[in-house]
Amino acid sequence: MSENSNQTLRQAALFYHANPKPGKLEIRATKPLANGRDLSLAYSPGVAEACLEIKEDPANAAQYTSRGNLVAVVSNGTAVLGLGNIGALASKPVMEGKAVLFKKFANIDCFDIEVDETDPEKLADIVCALGPTFGAINLEDIKAPDCFIVEKLCRERMNIPVFHDDQHGTAIVVGAAATNALKVAGKNFANIKIVSTGGGAAGIACLNMLLKLGVKRENVWLCDIHGLVYKGRTEDMTPQKAEFAQDSDLRTLDDVVDGADMFLGLSGPGVLKPEMVARMTKQPILFALANPTPEIMPEEARKVAPDAIIATGRSDFPNQVNNVLCFPFIFRGALDVGATVINDEMELACVAGIAEMARATTSAEAAAAYKGEQLTFGAEYLIPKPFDPRLVGVVSAAVAKAAMETGVATRPIDDLDAYVHKLNQSVFKSALLMRPVFHAARKASRRIVYAEGEDERVLRAAQAVLEETTETPILIGRPEVIEARCERMGLSVRPDRDFAVVNPENDPRYFDYWNSYHELMEREGVTPDLAKAIMRTNTTAIGAIMVHREEADSMICGTFGEYRWHLNYVNQVLGDATHSPQGALSLMILEDGPLFIADTQVLELPKPEDIARIAVGAARHVRRFGLEPNIALCSQSQFGNHSEGSGKRLRDAIEILNSKPRDFMYEGEMNVDTALDPELRARIFPRSRLKGEANVLIFANADAASGVRNILKMRSGGLEVGPILMGMGNRAHIVSQSITARGLLNMAAIAGTPVTHYG
Repeated sequence: MSENSNQTLRQAALFYHANPKPGKLEIRATKPLANGRDLSLAYSPGVAEACLEIKEDPANAAQYTSRGNLVAVVSNGTAVLGLGNIGALASKPVMEGKAVLFKKFANIDCFDIEVDETDPEKLADIVCALGPTFGAINLEDIKAPDCFIVEKLCRERMNIPVFHDDQHGTAIVVGAAATNALKVAGKNFANIKIVSTGGGAAGIACLNMLLKLGVKRENVWLCDIHGLVYKGRTEDMTPQKAEFAQDSDLRTLDDVVDGADMFLGLSGPGVLKPEMVARMTKQPILFALANPTPEIMPEEARKVAPDAIIATGRSDFPNQVNNVLCFPFIFRGALDVGATVINDEMELACVAGIAEMARATTSAEAAAAYKGEQLTFGAEYLIPKPFDPRLVGVVSAAVAKAAMETGVATRPIDDLDAYVHKLNQSVFKSALLMRPVFHAARKASRRIVYAEGEDERVLRAAQAVLEETTETPILIGRPEVIEARCERMGLSVRPDRDFAVVNPENDPRYFDYWNSYHELMEREGVTPDLAKAIMRTNTTAIGAIMVHREEADSMICGTFGEYRWHLNYVNQVLGDATHSPQGALSLMILEDGPLFIADTQVLELPKPEDIARIAVGAARHVRRFGLEPNIALCSQSQFGNHSEGSGKRLRDAIEILNSKPRDFMYEGEMNVDTALDPELRARIFPRSRLKGEANVLIFANADAASGVRNILKMRSGGLEVGPILMGMGNRAHIVSQSITARGLLNMAAIAGTPVTHYG
């Protein structure tokens, strides 16, 4: 990196840490504190009741305090990253960063605790004294061999997990990467020779992990700055190094590297020379993990061993060994079952979970976070990426299960499948709300045609549909393009084997399709030649014709292009006396709950009868999510204070709704704040029939509805499910261009529910 680049990075890092407020952490209350009653519950006298419950049974601390989800990140700053012994205070930015990672990846709360104490026994005393505050302890950046002493003493004296991440976190990720590297190379742990450099905490822990995975101790050759660790050596020896001492006359790394299957480096730059790699076995495994400069640069290794399987500690090369793949999730599982320790079985479960994930299909979310990288299992992809949201469900559940099976869980989980669902809900915000929809969809076997079948999001959604539903996806696109993209993206599905493909350029049904379209549109100015051209080029029209001909039950389109353009062709083909587009309903999943918005797309200025139909349709669809509709008709007018404009149209819609008995709550017209604030509504209109907060907002024009939807999405972190096209009998849905693969899966579940399930 050039001097200018270094300076730019330095300034950016300092600005990041200083703005908009210093540091990376803050504390937020989880309970309201808005009045005197709240104060009396949060503090004196109400707080005494929680104190007495914990005094009666210490296990109640997990129920009445944050202890069960609180980790201490403890350091004395004696071995910080590549900075060395910089002291406790200077280590604080690193420890704050660690706490942020706990929160981001596993929703675990953290306090960073920097302790100005270098005596390992005194440091252990301090950590043990903090036990009542925390559910677990993460030791960080404590130099060897002190870290071994601190961890041993704390584990012996504390009844909560104590985990030195520099040792065990690194070891777990190395174990997962090594597991998969051996699968790629066609080797096994029992038969490989390992040469390792670095006798520090991480290096020793990695070797111990490899022993647990099946490596034979006599096949491990450990070197440090003084050369081979051999029996009888006295220089710079520790009890931990001595366990790997070889009975040999060889003395240097160069002496012992011949015939090695794997090199494990946690030492320094340039330690492993290309000529050494050349003397290793065919397809050598090179884990050069020194940062920022590895023991050997990958390009240098490949000059002498083009088939080498390489991992580093850097993010700019494939296979980054990064502890964030491990520590948030092993703590998540341990905390959730109230584990008293993190034992070997839990660590091995973590190794297996991480390794298995890399061998599975890559998630759409990880692919989006690492756009341009090929995330297909193999020599270039041994371990998953940190931003793969499946890690929390897969790894944490494996750890929790191991804790229960080995008897260290004080709060065992009865239903592990339900626990996995709960973990996934924490990263997939739509998971909980979509469960009733997926349940209904699984009872049917519907054929869903995707108009934009070559789109990467559609391909990932198709794989998920096959894995998670009983639906049959049909993709419109060129088979060779779909095949190549599935291969490049590491998907296991293939066209014509796992799903049907309609090729617009060459399909045997082409004659039938253009004739069907021409028959529908011949009195709308469509000639045979135009019908032929449309059935060759317009995938939305092709999908609609397939539904019309009952070759598919529903269609999904709109991943690119303008909504109304798609709607035009959907309505041309599928609109009839029974079905016509009545509105678009968007479900916005917000931090404080779901909110439905309509009509966001279809009718620019709906008439009163349109608005009434939108309300009826919205109520029907809301119930599909297991919710009771509470509908507010929203305007700048409030209960009749504007005589014209949107207020009058909404009042006329209310009259239409009042003309028949309805099985849902509705009220209007009102402002949005009145709809969402029951206390405000009670002051303004005490006899309102709407009780509680509205969960459906229906607007008098599409501009307002669409604007609210987009503001919630872009500024409030709202996740959209939809838009759901109402009035078409669930035979077509038009999505937004920003939809994700997960969003397409959600829409497939909605489209996969037979019309009889919701009327």
